[in-house]
Amino acid sequence: MARKHPKRRINPGKSHRRRSGGDPTAPNWLYGTHAVLAALANPERVCERALISDEDDVELARAAAEIGGHDAVIDRVSRDDVTAVLPQGAVHQGIALLARPLEDAGIEDAMDRALQSDTPCILVLDQVTDPQNVGAILRTAAAFGAAAVVMQDRHAPPVTGALAKAASGGLEAVALVRETNLSRSIEALKARNFWCIGLAGEVETTLAQARVAGPTALVLGAEGTGLRRLVAESCDTLAHIPHSDAVESLNVSNAAAVALYEIARQA
Repeated sequence: MARKHPKRRINPGKSHRRRSGGDPTAPNWLYGTHAVLAALANPERVCERALISDEDDVELARAAAEIGGHDAVIDRVSRDDVTAVLPQGAVHQGIALLARPLEDAGIEDAMDRALQSDTPCILVLDQVTDPQNVGAILRTAAAFGAAAVVMQDRHAPPVTGALAKAASGGLEAVALVRETNLSRSIEALKARNFWCIGLAGEVETTLAQARVAGPTALVLGAEGTGLRRLVAESCDTLAHIPHSDAVESLNVSNAAAVALYEIARQA
């Protein structure tokens, strides 16, 4: 294993709703307090307009926008105005932000970023397509200091407001990498001395046993199907997270949280 941000009624305008197949660089509505404030505080974001129903949140948004160096318009509006610009059922907490998507990172940049950390770690997601899961994984990755989440471009969810809300600010802290071929991405990680551990419930080796000192890449598959064969074969080793027989497996975002905790614990 040696390798090593005076109240008035506004017209939200339908033109800003995201359409399937539209320009991937077009502005999109983010929503939820943590997601919006984190985006406003991120100098890499292009923020256009914030809609906020609570006066306290207006002040927080202005402070966050100052941190991020943004001059976005911040409007005090009603909750109904916020609801009108978002998908049906969006739990927005009375705050939304129209912002352009962040640029995806490249795999080499992600590795460079990770290697600046005391405990370099990158997550690789094999066909994990549920935005809630990906958002939750981004949130956990940010909490444990992982540098990036790598996904296959064809089998990754779009970065919507729902994903950003689930990430609870993690989208601004963790680089997103979209690759064509995950097996090649894993080989690139190995070439930079990342020890690549694929999580697979059927193997005997535990994550604690598979972990080695140095940069780590955790490779997680979709629930049900797990890792595809070529992706699994590209990993340095496969390991499982021990749990009781009361459940067959962990949700992928929960598995990511446990695995990242184990990596941090052993650091």
